[in-house]
Amino acid sequence: MRGADERRTQRARDLRQVDNDAESVLWSELRDRRLNGFKFVRQFPIGPYFADFACRDERLVVEVDGSQHASSRRDSERDKYMVANGWGVARFWNTHIFNDRVSVLETIVAILEKRLTAEVRGADLTFVPAGGRHG
Repeated sequence: MRGADERRTQRARDLRQVDNDAESVLWSELRDRRLNGFKFVRQFPIGPYFADFACRDERLVVEVDGSQHASSRRDSERDKYMVANGWGVARFWNTHIFNDRVSVLETIVAILEKRLTAEVRGADLTFVPAGGRHG
């Protein structure tokens, strides 16, 4: 019987304690199925990584990034890993969450409802749809 990985569980708990203000604002909108009934979890482990937010049913990761993530090779590698393992990845800038939260939420819903399915790489959003194997 396989039990919980205590080290990873503790890491996820630690990450939840130090989320930034933008993550807290977005979590207040995503928690308790508040966004059109979609269930999200925080600091969800996917392979060696932890997603800021994940909708497991729709296999969507939502990341909240600050300017330190601009052109991050590490983020690119982790996105490739998640996409190859059947997860779509949407990245939003902290400032976009503060300044245009409604647009961020509408974009997340469009992805979850399969109205946005093509890759997007813009100033305020990066979305890479799931690819590779699912499961």
